Formats: sequence, structure tokens, C-alpha cells
Amino acid sequence: MDHQELVRYLEDRFACAQACDECVHVCAVRAGPAEPGGLTRLNTACADVCEATSRVLAEQSDQDEQRVRMQVEWCRAVCLQCAALCDPHPASAVCAEACRRCAKACDTFLTTLG
Repeated sequence: MDHQELVRYLEDRFACAQACDECVHVCAVRAGPAEPGGLTRLNTACADVCEATSRVLAEQSDQDEQRVRMQVEWCRAVCLQCAALCDPHPASAVCAEACRRCAKACDTFLTTLG
């Protein structure tokens, strides 16, 4: 993967994390503090996983390919779960789409690992 592809991939992680963080705030306002809900927890987890994946991939040192693969696969799985949970909620449509784009980018990235 060349530098520009990696930057594009990292931008997808950042966009997904931002969308999930925004969705957490929308859900919190809609549901109120008394009703934490699974969507809010999963959005928070998705944002955290995207950010962690970005950190792993942004490291400049040589990395264990298996570690990178597992991190990206984890990111993909969480993004797909988050998108599926957001789909029934119209206010979460932006988050669902960002998560799907992120998962697709993970698929593409995984093919570059061979």
C-alpha cells in the first residue's frame, strides 16, 4: 500500500469515528441520560476501535502483519455491527453510511496485505 492509499484509509477511520461520536450525542439527547441503550454503547466502541486502528496503522515502525490484520478485521466487524444497529434509526443514517464505508475500506486494505 502506498502512502496516499494509507492516508485515504486513515481518513476513512477518522470519518467513521467522528460520525459515531456525533451519533452518540444524538442518541443521548433523543433517549435521555436514563436510557443508555445498545446503540450508544456500540457507537462509542466503534469510534474507539476506529481510532485504535488508525493509531496502529500510523506507527512508523515495522509491524507484525498478523497484528495489523487482526486490528483491521476487528475494525471491519465492529463497523458492520454498528451500521446494522444504526440502520433502523433515521437520525443515525450518516453514522451507518460512514461505518459501511469504513468496513469496505477495511476489506480493500486487507486485500493489500495478501
